[in-house]
Amino acid sequence: MIKVGIDVGAKLIKIVVLQNDKIIAKKQALAGFEAKESAKKLFDEILNKVGISQKEIHSITSTGSGRKEVDFATNSVTDVTASATGVTGLYSNVHSIIDVGAEEGRSIRCKPDGKIIDFAVNEKCAAGAGAFTEAMARALEVAIEDFGPISLKSDKKIPMNAQCAVFAESEVVSLMHAKTPKEDIAKAVNDAIASRITSMVRKVGFEKEIILIGGVAKNVGFVNSLETNLEEKVTIPDDPEYISAYGAALSCK
Repeated sequence: MIKVGIDVGAKLIKIVVLQNDKIIAKKQALAGFEAKESAKKLFDEILNKVGISQKEIHSITSTGSGRKEVDFATNSVTDVTASATGVTGLYSNVHSIIDVGAEEGRSIRCKPDGKIIDFAVNEKCAAGAGAFTEAMARALEVAIEDFGPISLKSDKKIPMNAQCAVFAESEVVSLMHAKTPKEDIAKAVNDAIASRITSMVRKVGFEKEIILIGGVAKNVGFVNSLETNLEEKVTIPDDPEYISAYGAALSCK
């Protein structure tokens, strides 16, 4: 049985193809201004890659903020459901999930079977998500893949109090004008994002083992800040940005 999960996020579209619930292909692309066209193009590309036709597919399930753009999907599920289903499909005894993407972060408490107990979403401001990190990396003239590693070189604790990305960016500019080292600013940014995510996690409550998914999980500086704030280790699956697409595919029985 072949199933497809499509996660249409604010920045990227991720697609996972399952055969008998095992991943046989995955691919991602920028969502761009026309997410509907981008999703269909990526879908056609991945089918061509694995050599199957749409008629052979049992289900196509969309998720993410742009899930309604996938007009060829046969089902859709919420981001929270996709995240919980994807994580519990990989780990047998999970109760706590943190998902941080480009525009929002979420904390989920669930049962090991994926049933949601409670969740919270930080959707009011990108200062608690990956887009803010990317903007700050550009401001510092640092490649996004280097942003996390350079922050690990700092042991300074510089508070950033702004709750809005615009004002937080102003704080960063002020730090730059004050000749604050890049590594200290990078750590301050990661600390600020981790602090907002941690507040949300503590509001929902968490239990071990904590699984971190989403593209921001690849930022080692953020992971370090998050673990420091939580005073707990987090587990990161392989390809954490694909977990919601995987969960979307799994959700259709």
